[in-house]
Amino acid sequence: MESGMPLSGGQRALIRESWQRVSGSPVQHGLVLFTRLFDLDPDLLPLFQYNCKQFASPQECLSAPEFLDHIRKVMLVIDAAVSHLENLSCLEEYLCNLGKKHQAVGVKTESFSTVGESLLYMLEKCLGAAFNPEVQEAWSKLYDAVVKAMQRGWETLPERD
Repeated sequence: MESGMPLSGGQRALIRESWQRVSGSPVQHGLVLFTRLFDLDPDLLPLFQYNCKQFASPQECLSAPEFLDHIRKVMLVIDAAVSHLENLSCLEEYLCNLGKKHQAVGVKTESFSTVGESLLYMLEKCLGAAFNPEVQEAWSKLYDAVVKAMQRGWETLPERD
């Protein structure tokens, strides 16, 4: 997986250290991430439907058991990326397939920048003063590498009109 600029040893350490503080409460922190996501882009709410049920509000979505399962899955993907910082390329196929799945349900690649903002917001809220510019840069690089791999999944599918 080409990540543009690879993570330095120091950046990998910052990511691991900060993730250790967040990963103990994945649903709680995932709720912070997705609450922020819906605040930034409420138009993403209709993408989350379970059993053809549309959610009337972000709060309704955020409390649905199916959505809480989605949060757990998102946090597991982040956990996998953190666990494989030395060798992100081993996640390439998985992340490409994840990109295809997101495209199939109507997610636009532009939405990933909003998700990235939401991830950084969640980290800042959870880490407080420990979320410094170096931590932010390290997480931004990791997130960019993950998104690039997911976007390669888009490239293997024809664009829909």
